Amino acid sequence: MRVPERPDLATGPAPALACRDLVLGHGSAPVLSGLNLTLPPGRTLALLGPSGSGKTTLLHAIAGFVTPMSGSVLLGGRDVHGVPPERRAVGVVFQSCALWPHLTVLDTVAYPLRRAGASGGVARDQAAELLSRLKISSLAARKPAELSGGEQQRVALARALARRPDVFLFDEPTAHLDAHLRTVVLDEIARQRGEGGAAAVYATHDATEALAIADLVAVLHGGGLAQLGTPEEVYAAPVDEQVARLTGPVSVFDGALVRPDWACLGGPLTATVAEVRFRGPHTDYLLSTPRGCVLVRSAGPPEHEPGASVGWTLSRRVTLSPEVR
Repeated sequence: MRVPERPDLATGPAPALACRDLVLGHGSAPVLSGLNLTLPPGRTLALLGPSGSGKTTLLHAIAGFVTPMSGSVLLGGRDVHGVPPERRAVGVVFQSCALWPHLTVLDTVAYPLRRAGASGGVARDQAAELLSRLKISSLAARKPAELSGGEQQRVALARALARRPDVFLFDEPTAHLDAHLRTVVLDEIARQRGEGGAAAVYATHDATEALAIADLVAVLHGGGLAQLGTPEEVYAAPVDEQVARLTGPVSVFDGALVRPDWACLGGPLTATVAEVRFRGPHTDYLLSTPRGCVLVRSAGPPEHEPGASVGWTLSRRVTLSPEVR
């Protein structure tokens, strides 16, 4: 597995997060090996990979819930080996929300503010403002047993944001939210990060979400870090077919990788429409050609039916080197 070299994006001597030769596992079986990455303050790193690739395990190691088999985790330039989770300057939102069953939503969100030194009244006022921005003010007096899964996840997010840590850790925090609320939550994460200068590590299996929210994307598969780069880099220049498929739709055509938006209908090449997939704002056509099938994206509703003969053209493709095919 080849990982392209990148310049260190840290702007100072103390990155918000650094992993050095990190090996993580369950029992004696490694899940991730030889992990090296650096995240500057104020940046968001998306961890993108399939289930079992180590995304949650890495977040747990950063938070202090998992002890590395070897290597180190540094927060603010400090090796945090042996430092308990409550003494790490991180705010966590995991798939298991772990809300306190005896506290109301308002008191849950106010708790980290009170621990940081705010008086009870100030903490509750600030918590109420945060609930309002996340569109959950109506839940303030409820307890966890009275909340849906999506509501619990938004409360857990509010609690993490209230802490104003140096590093946020998010494990698919929008998984149970509808499209509108997902946008609200992502906007609030971006706003909080921008105001406080905190870094964020965001684990997801959704390529669209990862590319939209991140400054850097770490693609995990095969037991390690397959590629680290900006969203534009991992989308436009994936190092292998697996990375390409993890970062968005792709066709293997004539020995190369082709994204749907790198081809268009109309042009000198000929093909037969094999499938038509209406996606709302655009339509995907699977075209059958003598050199293989290729997915082509076109704006608007379908204009061709399966079996139709169409012309098309290709603007670019990525040819993989033999060692990573």
